Amino acid sequence: MKGTGRLLRLLVALGLVLGTLAVAGCGDDDDDGGGGGGGGGGGEEAADVQQFPADSTLGKIQNRGEITIGVKYDVPPFGFKNPQSGEVEGFDVDLGTAIAEGLGVRPKFVEAISDNRIPFLEQGTVDLILSTMTINAERDTEIDFSEPYYIARGRILVPGDSDITGLQDLAGNSVCTALGSTYEETIREEAPEADLQLVDTYSECLERLQNGSIDAISTDDVILTGMIIQDDTLKMVGDPLTTEPYGVGIKQGQKQMKDFVDGVLREVEQDGRWEEIYQQWVGRHIDREAQPPDMTLQQALALG
Repeated sequence: MKGTGRLLRLLVALGLVLGTLAVAGCGDDDDDGGGGGGGGGGGEEAADVQQFPADSTLGKIQNRGEITIGVKYDVPPFGFKNPQSGEVEGFDVDLGTAIAEGLGVRPKFVEAISDNRIPFLEQGTVDLILSTMTINAERDTEIDFSEPYYIARGRILVPGDSDITGLQDLAGNSVCTALGSTYEETIREEAPEADLQLVDTYSECLERLQNGSIDAISTDDVILTGMIIQDDTLKMVGDPLTTEPYGVGIKQGQKQMKDFVDGVLREVEQDGRWEEIYQQWVGRHIDREAQPPDMTLQQALALG
């Protein structure tokens, strides 16, 4: 990569220096059903927060006083560690904070890369995943998802002077994406003659593109937009490859948690907070209308 110093200057120049709360803890636990709505006014406004039975999943989180949420640390504008403040910030982080506020607890954000998101949920390392995670049928056999909260599109990123103009030009070229991402399968199927290189984090892809050891990166448009924020010599090319509905990852069988998270997302979308978060982190960098997704979970799963 061209250095943390450059990233710092760009983030500060773009006004992306905002803090989020972070404290210690973790959790899992089985669940005993029950519904739940979102909303609430944060940890200090317990009178406005629904209290859940002490032996339920949400009740145990409330007794603990914090909820552990896995997010990306290297994917601006959705989840990144601000090099100036040391805080984790972004679209996913703000949604996670809204969920914590709805429970009246503090959020603790931990790094969750593409390849460990599902294991983190299964092992109880985190309570939720908000980590640019695409809803799909294969993952749905291992974990549960919230309703979609954002729709991304698959694209290709190349240097500004590259001759690659789209998927059809990837044959014979090296293409990087993250291990465990949906693009492993997409590139193997749609560009089988490309040299697919898999890494743990997207920041590794960016570093390789900048030092010339690969020819392209393929992932979600908003993730690629974050790379262009860091290096404006890069460009996205070609038509959208895929539709990527993001959902909150939830441990399988935790109906109470799913109902609660879906309730918070509905409130955030209806009261204008979704649009505020979108404009703060995404809207100024991507040419797309600020509108919460109207796709349902079942429609997202039907995409494959």
